[in-house]
Amino acid sequence: MTVTRLCILGCGGFIGSHLLDRLLSEAGFEVIGIDTASTKIKCHLTSPGFSFVPLDIENSAAVRPFIQRCDMVVSLAALCNPSLYNTIPVRVIENNFSQPRAVVAMCSEYKKRLVHFSTCEVYGRTISGYAGRPSGGAIERFNEDCSPFVLGPIGAQRWTYACAKQLLERLIYAYGFERGLEFTIIRPFNFIGPRMDFIPGIDGEGVPRVIACFMEALLFQKPLKLVDGGKNRRTFTAIEDAINAIMAIIKKPDKAKGQVFNIGNPANETTIAGLAHRMRDIYQQLNPKSAGRTIDIVNVTSEEFYGQGYEDSDRRVPDISKAADLLGWKPAIDLDEALCSTMRSYIEDYGKFAAETKQQ
Repeated sequence: MTVTRLCILGCGGFIGSHLLDRLLSEAGFEVIGIDTASTKIKCHLTSPGFSFVPLDIENSAAVRPFIQRCDMVVSLAALCNPSLYNTIPVRVIENNFSQPRAVVAMCSEYKKRLVHFSTCEVYGRTISGYAGRPSGGAIERFNEDCSPFVLGPIGAQRWTYACAKQLLERLIYAYGFERGLEFTIIRPFNFIGPRMDFIPGIDGEGVPRVIACFMEALLFQKPLKLVDGGKNRRTFTAIEDAINAIMAIIKKPDKAKGQVFNIGNPANETTIAGLAHRMRDIYQQLNPKSAGRTIDIVNVTSEEFYGQGYEDSDRRVPDISKAADLLGWKPAIDLDEALCSTMRSYIEDYGKFAAETKQQ
């Protein structure tokens, strides 16, 4: 049996840990995992076929020999937290373009296949949203090969992340065109599941993404904050569905070569306000002790929540027909099931901290 050796950059994060679960459960894979933390993958540190290397990809010279040894590089390392985009924009650009560009060059130099994780944020706003008319009628689905990228002005530094990721995509494509790099680019649409973001004050500081923000509020009985009324719309994708897509990309190199794939679930669209109400209801089902307690949902401005220079996408719905046609992939898990799994894990991981806080 042929064994594929993968080098996963960012193996210890949310997506990386779930991908590692799947790869190590199947025959035919050896994995070199590179990350600065191993908390989420500690159960695999002694697993056969897995080698963990505690490194920051910023140290490209140290990463180089591991890329040389592998057949394929899966690049997950990124700085992807909206609260940072307009507060530490230089670091955001460096982490999402300047540092990973060395990885792209090494994959090209050593003729290694690259599976790179970009972001759905490269699309920016919908055309109607950019014109000041948030799209609430006909669905504007983003297509990988023809949708334009519509970002805000330079002063709106919220777009530093999207712009850095977009430029890296263009660099990867250029290496493929000019130097024969074999690549696949993945644009994730809001993957959710166990082992997601941190809870501030417990295992991280700052402002996490929306699911963790709402879970902190629910666990500690704080108001759920809707930025600018929570009118913007998102689709959410169960991590299990996402991993199925990633495995199809890994196993079908001929179909995936030179392609960009949206990986998301168009059926799981909701406004952020709708998400808040949905999560509050599900939380009361999962945690009956909370029944009868009123948890408020309040509006805050984006400047109050994120600071100056913040803008947002009005709607992000993926066209996933290419993934269906080339990979045979379609998502199967609906939003309520995905939220239940995600929220249950937060309750299990952080419930004791919330209980201790209430006793104080």
